[in-house]
Parts: sequence; C-alpha cells; structure tokens
Amino acid sequence: MIKPFIEKLLAQAIDQQVSDIYVVPHQAGYQIRFRRLQTVSVWETVPLVTGLQVMTYFKFHADMAVSENRRPQVGALTWTHEQLPVELRFSTVGDYAGQESLVIRLIYPYTATQTAYLVPQQATILTQLAGQRGLMVFAGPTGAGKTTTMYATASRLSATALVLTIEDPVEIKEARFIQLQVNPAAGMTYADLIKVGLRHRPDVFIIGEIRDQVTAQAAVRAALSGHLVLTTVHARSAAGTVARLTELGVSLQQLQQVLTAACYQRLIPRMAQPPAVLLDILTEKTIWDAASQTTEGWRQALDEAVRAGTITVKTQRHFQAG
Repeated sequence: MIKPFIEKLLAQAIDQQVSDIYVVPHQAGYQIRFRRLQTVSVWETVPLVTGLQVMTYFKFHADMAVSENRRPQVGALTWTHEQLPVELRFSTVGDYAGQESLVIRLIYPYTATQTAYLVPQQATILTQLAGQRGLMVFAGPTGAGKTTTMYATASRLSATALVLTIEDPVEIKEARFIQLQVNPAAGMTYADLIKVGLRHRPDVFIIGEIRDQVTAQAAVRAALSGHLVLTTVHARSAAGTVARLTELGVSLQQLQQVLTAACYQRLIPRMAQPPAVLLDILTEKTIWDAASQTTEGWRQALDEAVRAGTITVKTQRHFQAG
C-alpha cells in the first residue's frame, strides 16, 4: 500500500512548510526532494516501483491520465493535514528516455501563512500606497510570497472595498474576494477576465501575473480608470519592473500616470522565527531615479536584522543583492 508513504511524505512536507516537492528519476529509482526558501534538499531516495506508485496515486486522485507518461499534464487536489487544507498543484512530464517526473506545488491557506515582515513598517507603507489607487507591481522569484503579500494588502481594504482576483490558478481561497480563474480553452484569458471584472465595478483588482502585451495593456487601462491594481511581473529588482512593462508594450508616459509602487520581495530566513518578507519598495517619487540594482534601504534592512540577531551574517550576504 502506497497511501501510508504518501501520508508521511505530505505530513513532513507540510510540517516543514515546503513550497514544492519533486519526484524525479535518479539512477535506478526515484529521488524525492523538498524545496523550502529557495533551497532544495533530498528527502528520500526510493526504488523505481515506489516512485511510479507515488505518481500513479497522485495522478489518479487529481483526475489526470494515469497511463500517459510522456506528454505534460497538470492537475489539482486538496489535501487535509491535521484539519489544515492544503492545495496541491501537480505537473508531470516525461523526458527523452520516457522517464516521468512529478512536481507538486503546495499552497497553504491564507490564514495559516499570515505575512510577517522583516521591517514591520513596510505593511503600513503598502496599505498607504494602496489607498492611492493606481498600479502596484510586485516582483521576486517563485515562492517569495508575492501572492500572499497582495492578498494581505487587499484584505486590509476589503471592509470598505470590493476585491476581485484573476489568477492562473487561484492559489489562495478568500471568501471576502470575488475570485476568477484563467481558462483559455473556455475563452477566459487574463485580458478577457479583466474586461468581465470591470463590469463588476470592483475597487481592487488582483491580477496574478502580467505575462503578455494584451494583459499588460488591460491592467494599465484598469488602473487608469481609477481602480487599484495589484499584480506581478518577472523582474530581478523593483526598478526592473519598469523595463519589463515597457518590453510588454506599456509606454513610459502610461507608467508615469498609473504606477504607484514597484516592489521586489524575498522571503528571508530568520534564526528563531518563521521566515519574513523583505520588500524593496520604490514609489512614484523614487522609481524614475532608481538604478536597476537593489536600493540602499534593502541593504540597511538586512544590516539591522543582523545587528538585532534576527538573521545570520550568512543570510545577509546571500540576500545582499536581492
């Protein structure tokens, strides 16, 4: 029976707040690895039959094709551990030799992952910036907590504002928000759903990611029409978000009208507490003069955390460049 092994695997992953589980071919068997805070470690190496059973179990319960082991597949499943529901997102693909690999993304409930800030005042700064409307853009690597930060910021406004999210997929379930999920096969792209969302007259949009020119223009139009738009883009610094948006066809003139803040964030490991978010926040007053690298404020925050005994010198050096 593979189920006890699956239960052990997920229990340990959830207890460690792992963001991703990898089941990958390794020599004559499979290796199971955990990703936590951008670091990947080996959890266990198992025989070939065990690795295949793990993938078969998850594919069956996530309504994926069990017999398909070459073409990419995706699936989803809700797993409950000690009354904590965790959303699992699956991705499988076979390599050139026909060996299949599986990646599991673990998405924790919003109430179980309340944002902690390395610099507590940054939560207040985000709320103040959100009160100005316009476009707030977040950048940072996968697993840095960008979605959680956007949800936390929007939730502080939800008592007096209607919040609508557009995501691919919906990562955090929030009963106070209207949540829409991208489905291109049904004609529900990011841009399509933004148009639908505007008819609902929300005060706040959360757009999971700006990926293309059409979505970028739709997000900017929503911000220009008086909405607060929170979104993410792929960039390696706060200032780099401007270059990324211009690459996607947004003019500097438009950005100067709508861009309220550009933020870059990472999850910083702390010595005696769970990891905390550190943001590099550039506002409409500072972003146009910023260099493409991390700002002095980012480095000062890390220096102060070392002096306070919150993080190690090794952590400070690792995150010094963003």
